[in-house]
Amino acid sequence: MGTDAHDQPLQDLLDTWPVTAAVAVVTGDGVVATAGDIQAVRPLASVTKPLAALAIMQAVSDGSLSLHAPAGPPGATLAHLLSHASGINFDDDRILARPGTRRIYSNRGIELAGEEFTTVSGQPLSLALSVSVLDPLGMTSTELVGSPAKAGRSSVADLASLVLDLLVPSVLDAALVDQMASVHFPGLDGVVPSYGRQRPNDWGLGFEIRSHKTPHWTAPGNSPQTFGHFGQSGSFIWVDRPNKVACAFLADQNFDQWAIDGWPVLSQQVLDRFSSS
Repeated sequence: MGTDAHDQPLQDLLDTWPVTAAVAVVTGDGVVATAGDIQAVRPLASVTKPLAALAIMQAVSDGSLSLHAPAGPPGATLAHLLSHASGINFDDDRILARPGTRRIYSNRGIELAGEEFTTVSGQPLSLALSVSVLDPLGMTSTELVGSPAKAGRSSVADLASLVLDLLVPSVLDAALVDQMASVHFPGLDGVVPSYGRQRPNDWGLGFEIRSHKTPHWTAPGNSPQTFGHFGQSGSFIWVDRPNKVACAFLADQNFDQWAIDGWPVLSQQVLDRFSSS
């Protein structure tokens, strides 16, 4: 990963945007294209959520936690919290719906999932993330410095390592990735932030599932099985296993119209040039 993967067409596209950004494209062969400074460390905002969920799910996998144990609002479980189906408000403890009836995107829900992890395990989620995810994947520039919903920092180089192992698991458990990338509580309607109401608004555990949502931040050519996340810091990751390609992106400016306009174009270019479906 590095200069050999530098891709001028991707760089030319990024140069038309009013931000400084970096991107990496990954296939089963590894990192096949990059543009921008992939070593620059930037805030992840909500792209922190999949990382936190991976650490929590490692504890589920080893039996330390149960997805079906009560957590969060009355009647909710850890699975509800990780899939934004608990009914809790975006950033406080107000309950807006019964668990399992609406998809309400919630930072607070992910924070409660992190609190449940710490209560049961007795260790900070940031430490567990390092031990179970970051260190095994060699993500040396990535850290969680606060809320598991939004306080991560990373580089595109590190995120490329992550999406490669989500695309073709070798360090992460393949069955665990499948579970997280599958729709939980199917059929729930809800709002994708900045993209409006979606019917249904499918989510996995820590990952958004593209499904047939429109409008959307990925490309029209991305498969319905595409899973990932975007962040208000101008960040995203997506993994499209049917098309055998994944992408990681960070920018130095917050999400705005430039991303709404540009991200689908970038993602479609990636699919057109690097998909092997």
